[in-house]
Amino acid sequence: MSSSISEGMIVTINYALRNDAGDMLDTSAGGEPLSYLHGAGNIVPGLERELSGKNVGDKVSAVVAPADGYGERTGPGPQPIPRAQFPDDADLEEGMQILARGPSGQSFVLWVVGLDEQSVFVDHNHPLAGETLHFEVEVVGVRAATAEELEHQHPHGPDGHHHDH
Repeated sequence: MSSSISEGMIVTINYALRNDAGDMLDTSAGGEPLSYLHGAGNIVPGLERELSGKNVGDKVSAVVAPADGYGERTGPGPQPIPRAQFPDDADLEEGMQILARGPSGQSFVLWVVGLDEQSVFVDHNHPLAGETLHFEVEVVGVRAATAEELEHQHPHGPDGHHHDH
């Protein structure tokens, strides 16, 4: 008997994500389904809320407003950083995250939003900030998280613990 989705469960979903215009932004089709730890902020809050109480086999259509997704866009917008400030072998591409350090040493994430010969354009807004997100989700697995997964706040693969980042 599988249990329904609640805090502390590892949930595995197939999903498709579109914007208001219907453009496909992201999908698990053709790849691995996504697993996340419910209640740990691994996925956007609006989708997590929609999935609470669902069961394996359930299909969910969720429309998530920016406030419950990646937030509203804020701040000055994309800023250029001279390419010279990046290592020569840095493999930069649009959409990737880079970790930057603030004046007082705190680190924060920036997204690469554009590249040219001289500059790398970065933005502190997530690329999907300000977007209304349209999710089509199918729940394919629900299980209790292990103690280690709860401690680390994310699922571990079937082959034990590994971090990609």
